[in-house]
Amino acid sequence: MATGSPYPIPPEAPAPRELLRVRWWQRRAIRVAALVTLLALSGLVILALVREQTGTEGFLVGLGLATVPVPLLVAAFRWLDRVAPGPWRNLLFSFSWGACAAALVAIVANSFAIRWIATATADPSGADNIGATVVAPIVEESAKAAAVLLVFLFRRRDFTGIVDGVVIAGVTATGFAFTENILYLGNAFVTDQLSRESGLASVTAATFFVRVVMSPFAHPLFTVLTGIGFGIAALSAERQVVRRVLLPLTGLLLAMGMHALWNGSAVFGQFGFFTVYALFMLPAFGLLTWLAIWTRQRELRTIREELPVYAAAGWLTPPEPFALGSMRARSLARDYAAYTWGKPAARTVAEYQMYATSLAFLRHRGRRGRAGADFVVRERELLEKLWERREPARPALAYAAQATAPVLPPMPPYGMYAAPGTPGVYGWPPQPHPATPAYPAYGYPATYNPYRP
Repeated sequence: MATGSPYPIPPEAPAPRELLRVRWWQRRAIRVAALVTLLALSGLVILALVREQTGTEGFLVGLGLATVPVPLLVAAFRWLDRVAPGPWRNLLFSFSWGACAAALVAIVANSFAIRWIATATADPSGADNIGATVVAPIVEESAKAAAVLLVFLFRRRDFTGIVDGVVIAGVTATGFAFTENILYLGNAFVTDQLSRESGLASVTAATFFVRVVMSPFAHPLFTVLTGIGFGIAALSAERQVVRRVLLPLTGLLLAMGMHALWNGSAVFGQFGFFTVYALFMLPAFGLLTWLAIWTRQRELRTIREELPVYAAAGWLTPPEPFALGSMRARSLARDYAAYTWGKPAARTVAEYQMYATSLAFLRHRGRRGRAGADFVVRERELLEKLWERREPARPALAYAAQATAPVLPPMPPYGMYAAPGTPGVYGWPPQPHPATPAYPAYGYPATYNPYRP
């Protein structure tokens, strides 16, 4: 087994003086500070606007009720991202953008557009309908899509497929819905205070039931379509420029269309909302949930198919591709490391799993001609990170593979095997092909071949 990196590391050449000069706006600290400042200012402005419309008491009530679905939605998207979890800073940025920047753009642009339409047409009621069914879907989905675009452009290494697009888009929409729910629930509470209504018959209870109980997934469902477009674009080769542009635009248009259908459901009569909810929203939610879970399972299968070549080269042990391609085995490996060596070892195993997953995805893209020009450098970087963490990870993954491997059926005694085409004639039990060794110590089936690239 190799004991070091097989790649020669060339000496670093001194960089030319002109390459060492970095413009002030290109510095990472400057860009981070500008982004944080933008989101903070947006948050303060949106806070003032919502509080002005709802009052302090209505704002606090709306804030408390709007918080209810947020942990559940974020946990659902985080669970979906467990195979190759992205950094928390991406999720924090996405939620903050949706709750602050996108919400501020939506409130200002929607209000301006509705007032302009009402003035131009002298029909305030018609302006409200146009604003809800045309203006709001275009403005809101575009504002939320901006967060997905920013992560896609500036965190490209963390944006590798459909699941990443779904998670970033879903968390952004969760933040947007959070701010919007504060506004709607706060206004409903103010209405109840004026009419002295309370209990289940109140406007607050009805608004909470519709927005938080029945349709907390509405905004995430719309924006996830945009995220899927970006996710498929991330799987495309860099030379496929038209496809990488058209796919996100198609997803954005679909998100706007579904959003418009949802907002315009009242046009279909008294039961229009329930009709759209039953015939469109629930089936779309079920279909996209299935797609997301299927994509996650495909990611696990990619890990099992791509990593055996590194096991053959000595970078991984034979049971690791199986263990890394099973969520149960990955969790068991972390628990085993924590129980045996402590929490630092469990964190090391988690890092090992993350780097191994990134390596499998990188090789998968490379075999399909979709990897970037830095494929070799990135591959070597990931392999060296794995090698640095192999001490606690290998025994933990070996234990997890043995504990979770499929149980092989007991082998019948000699004489119970009939030769093909000769009923009643007994012979030796069938043997695996020499190129397909079995691994009984870890419970691998005889057809499993970790050396097949």
